[in-house]
Amino acid sequence: MTVVPPSFDLLPGDPASPVILHVPHSAREIPDDVRSGIVLDDAALERELDHITDAHTAAIAEEAARAAGATPWRFVNRLSRLVVDPERFPDEREEMLAVGMGAVYTRTTHKDVLRPDDFEPGPLIERYFHRYASAMTEAVADRLAATGRCVIVDVHSYPTAPLPYELHADGPRPPVCLGTDPVHTPPALLDTAREAFARCGGTGLDSPFAGTYVPLRYYGKRAEVTALMVEIRRDTYMTEPGGPAHEGVTRLASALASLVDAV
Repeated sequence: MTVVPPSFDLLPGDPASPVILHVPHSAREIPDDVRSGIVLDDAALERELDHITDAHTAAIAEEAARAAGATPWRFVNRLSRLVVDPERFPDEREEMLAVGMGAVYTRTTHKDVLRPDDFEPGPLIERYFHRYASAMTEAVADRLAATGRCVIVDVHSYPTAPLPYELHADGPRPPVCLGTDPVHTPPALLDTAREAFARCGGTGLDSPFAGTYVPLRYYGKRAEVTALMVEIRRDTYMTEPGGPAHEGVTRLASALASLVDAV
């Protein structure tokens, strides 16, 4: 039996911290056996990774963790979302299936073919998606046991201009979009985030991306698990698409650290 190494890292924080910085889309790594199922040539795949990767978000979370008064925990995906997207529903509940971007993508950001129409996603979901979800669930359980609550802060980024795959591209694209859940994002958490990121050019709500990530064991069931998605517009900290970071990283990391400290 082949042993599959973990595709993620849980980086410990302060034992008394309830905060998990969740970074699901920052990596570009694709294992060779997964690469073989993708029809793009190498150059086209690199271009797709430039568009789809939330570049440098792991670095923003790392710098924020160093700056925070009480170090948050970090759960970081080490594989590209083109392997599996751990934040999608793995079944028909996922609205992004409409554009071929469920838990296992079959289309690109520009709606080109990424995998054949008859591609079977089950093995990738079993190998990567379920293990990731289980580990994140246990990380939340650990924070609940240690502190009585858990605050998940989802760290993402998004392009300045809409990409063709986006389902809700007509709304505002603020410097920082705060994604919320009606059950798991209390007003106090949202207000704290607005204050923390005010220095970064301002915030908007649930546009162009809405919602936030809560493991299904707790979703809609445990109010002690709160969550917020932080979507950072890429021009505020990097050269698009897929280019280097600039000084905006430090400003955003400082704001994220302020949020961590406040919650």
